[in-house]
Amino acid sequence: MSTITSHEPLAELNITPLIDVLLVLIVMFILCLPMATNELPIDLPGKAGPASDAPVHRLAIDRAGVVSWDGVEVGGAGLDARLRDIVRSGGQLTLASDALTRFEAVDRTLATIKRAGVTRLGFEGNERYAAF
Repeated sequence: MSTITSHEPLAELNITPLIDVLLVLIVMFILCLPMATNELPIDLPGKAGPASDAPVHRLAIDRAGVVSWDGVEVGGAGLDARLRDIVRSGGQLTLASDALTRFEAVDRTLATIKRAGVTRLGFEGNERYAAF
C-alpha cells in the first residue's frame, strides 16, 4: 500500500484562538460594565458665589481613608452629627482629599455629605482648573 502525501500548504484559517480571545473580551466587558455606571450625582455651582459670614469647615481624607474634621479625626457617627450641625447653622464645608486616596473612601464620604443635606460644598485643590 502506498500513501499519497501532499506538500501543499493548508488554505484553512484556524479560528479557534480568535473565538477564545473574543469570549474573554466579552466576559471582561460584562464584568466591567456595572463598575462604569456607578455614580453619585452632586449639583455643583458654576461660579463662586458671594462671600458669606458662615463658618467654613474643612473635611479632609488622607491616603488611608481616615476622615478628619478641622484637623480632628472623626468616625461615622461623629461625622453625621457635625454635618447635621452645618445644615442647621448654614455653614460651609470644604472637602480635601489626598492624591493617593482610594475613590471608595471619597465616594463614601460624598454620599454621607449628600445624605446629611449639605448644600454648600467646595472642593479644595481644584483651583488650578478655575480657568476652564
